[in-house]
Amino acid sequence: MTGLPQDKTAEPRSISSSKLAVLRKHPIFCDLDPEALDQLCRYAKHAMLKRGATIFSKGDPGNSLVAVISGTVKISVSSAEGRSAILNLIGAGETFGEVAVLDGQARTADATAHTNCEIFLIDRREFLPFVRSQPALAMKFIELLCMRLRWTSDQVEQVILQDLPGRLASALIRLTEKHKLAPKGRMIAITQQEISEMVGMTRESINKQLRIWAMRNWVRLEHGAIVVLESGPLQALAEAGTEND
Repeated sequence: MTGLPQDKTAEPRSISSSKLAVLRKHPIFCDLDPEALDQLCRYAKHAMLKRGATIFSKGDPGNSLVAVISGTVKISVSSAEGRSAILNLIGAGETFGEVAVLDGQARTADATAHTNCEIFLIDRREFLPFVRSQPALAMKFIELLCMRLRWTSDQVEQVILQDLPGRLASALIRLTEKHKLAPKGRMIAITQQEISEMVGMTRESINKQLRIWAMRNWVRLEHGAIVVLESGPLQALAEAGTEND
């Protein structure tokens, strides 16, 4: 991760002030006392990334925790044959890379800037002693790991037990809930190819199913996005796991 560009355009004082303001609003770090927040601010390295930039690759050493300030990061894996699976989309206010940072093992997936992103990186050598000194922060990361485990369990359950409509409905509902999208105009910035990589089906199958739902006015298809118009039928389908009609 050493090759990531870092913001060197501002004066050190303004960067520090900006970091402090951003970290103070970050859900993981917002409850830290002012002294601890100042210390964390000194550790955080700022980076601006263009869409498609590699943050780390599977197998890399887990030497940094990453906090997303703006934009979205894609967590994915790929096979030797070129097939890809999207495991998660990490948005503003979230962190990622904590598993390898905490256990000292290699990265388990690839992390790529899904959009233009602003991130902070905190080196493992500084982060681990800091967490040990902040029990409340340690508890937040335990909760985060539990949430990620539940997310993974849900994904495995969907792949094994649900048919395509159930899987796709579950993915759309999960994305709207995860990013706290408004009930009306729930636009999910994701392509049909990307959502096919999330649910493990072909793009053609995804397109066919989405067009059926578009005819029912459940969704609207836009370039590079899916707008959820009626979440109720999708929620029912996600809970049932299969489409009967």
